[in-house]
Amino acid sequence: MDVATLRRTPLFERHVALGARMVPFAGWEMPVQYEGVIPEHVAVRRDWGVFDVSHMGQLHVEGPRAAAFLQGVLSNDLDRLEDGGAQYTVVNAGNTQAAYGWVKAREQRGVEVTDVSEEYALLAVQGPNAVGRLGLADAPPFTHAMGEVAGVEVMVCRTGYTGERGVELMCMAEDAGSLWDAVVGLGATPCGLGARDTLRLEVCYPLHGNDISEETDAISAGLGWVCALEKDFTGVDTLRRIKEEGPARRLTAFVMVEKAVPRQGMLIEGGGEVTSGTHSPMLDVGIGMGYVPAALAQPGTELVVDVRGKPRRGRVVKKPIYTREEP
Repeated sequence: MDVATLRRTPLFERHVALGARMVPFAGWEMPVQYEGVIPEHVAVRRDWGVFDVSHMGQLHVEGPRAAAFLQGVLSNDLDRLEDGGAQYTVVNAGNTQAAYGWVKAREQRGVEVTDVSEEYALLAVQGPNAVGRLGLADAPPFTHAMGEVAGVEVMVCRTGYTGERGVELMCMAEDAGSLWDAVVGLGATPCGLGARDTLRLEVCYPLHGNDISEETDAISAGLGWVCALEKDFTGVDTLRRIKEEGPARRLTAFVMVEKAVPRQGMLIEGGGEVTSGTHSPMLDVGIGMGYVPAALAQPGTELVVDVRGKPRRGRVVKKPIYTREEP
């Protein structure tokens, strides 16, 4: 995609002013790093940081039959939600149009599906000190509530993509600059997509386009926990069958035993392939995830990854790869 056609979030000028290195990502011009991936990663693990994730998609589903409609198209069970609850149903930057088109095509009487992505901005404020530094009352994970940060009305979601405590703050697009300035002014480290990727991989959060896609299934990807197989929804019969028979392959986490950095697309001996790989800033080793035959997915199993034509040994580990050591 030509640079001139890339979309920009409401915070683009602030990223440039902070010296961010901007790169194309899923049709957007986004900051990949400011000071550097490693210091930004460490800031989130040890203190707190802020990410502009306004490129994420937002859909409104409204109408008297909205709840029943969503129960039929989403894999999770909305009936489990209590007031203020939240569930993961991710529309990310890479699949917003596809997801919107798929849901919109199934729209029925009493339901209206609207893509409102451009109306909102979203800041992910993550790290062990994030909630306290924002002056917010703590809340259980997977909850949301309306609140205020520095005079800006926000939806405070106790969710994130880093494995750390934190929140995702949604505000109107026109308020994004004021919210960003306030959070950075309070001491949060600005973080880019590079650190976002290394953080999520250390804790084995899958990325659409890498670890999950239209060609993968939730059971093989280890996402059965967001699939309520006891209810009916689009695709449930296939997922029930895969669970009953057992998946032929599984999305598996591994660490490198030999010095090497695995990358997406590298082959794993025995019929596997790396879907995500990096060097872990916290563990100082190469880490990754990839699909391997089910027989090779057991923790402790040795894997051999073809790293640029050279066989390098790794070992399957239990997810997550990185776990915080509590004091």
